[in-house]
Amino acid sequence: MSEVLDAPGVIRVLIADDHTIVRKGVRALLNTEAAIEVVGEARDGQEAADAALCLRPDVILMDLVMPEMDGIEAIRQIMAQQPQARILVLTSFAADDKVFPAIKAGALGYLLKDSGPDELVRAIRQVYRGESSLHPTIARKLLQELAAPSQQPPTPDPLTSREVEVLRLVARGWSNQDVAAELVISEATVRTHVSNILGKLHLASRTQATLYALREGLASLEDADIAEQ
Repeated sequence: MSEVLDAPGVIRVLIADDHTIVRKGVRALLNTEAAIEVVGEARDGQEAADAALCLRPDVILMDLVMPEMDGIEAIRQIMAQQPQARILVLTSFAADDKVFPAIKAGALGYLLKDSGPDELVRAIRQVYRGESSLHPTIARKLLQELAAPSQQPPTPDPLTSREVEVLRLVARGWSNQDVAAELVISEATVRTHVSNILGKLHLASRTQATLYALREGLASLEDADIAEQ
C-alpha cells in the first residue's frame, strides 16, 4: 500500500480485493481517469479496514468474499471508525445474503463485476458525492424487499417537517448541494439534517434512507434514483 499526495478535485480511491489481477485491472482503468487517484490496495478485509483508517480515501471499492475478514465485516469496522466513509461494493455476488447485509452495514453503492468501465467510474463519482449507486439487478432486489411488510418499529423521535423535506429530496438521489439550493439553506445544515434523519431512523446510509422513504410512501419509484440505476 502506498500513499500519494492529494490533488485538487481528485477522488482518492482504495481498492480492496483478494485477486491481484482484479486490483491491477481496476487500478489500470482508474489511472486513465484524470480526476481519480488510486491511493492504495488491500488483499483482504482486515487490510482494507487498516488502510481505510490510515489513508482516509474518498471512496473504498470493496469486494465481499475475501480471506481473513470478509467485506461485510470490513464495512462494519470501517463505518464504526469512520461514519462518513463512502464504500462502493464491487463483487461478483448478487445473492440476498450478500446484498442486504452490505447495504445494512453502510455501503452506499453495490456494483457487480460484470459492469462496464463507464459504469464503475460513474458509480465512484456518485458515491463520492454521497449518492447511492446500485447495479440494476441489486436495485430490483432491494425494491422487491420493499414489498415485504416493514419489521422496523416506529421511531420514538419523529422526523420534523424540515427533515421530511430533506428525506424526500435525498430519496430522489439529490446531493447535499442540490438539496441546499432547493431549500435555500446551507450545505452544513443539510448535512446536519441528514445526520439527524439517519440517527432517528437508526439507518447507516443515504441508500437505506431512500429505501425507508419508498417504504413509508414519502417518495415514489418515479422520483427515486434507486429505481433507475
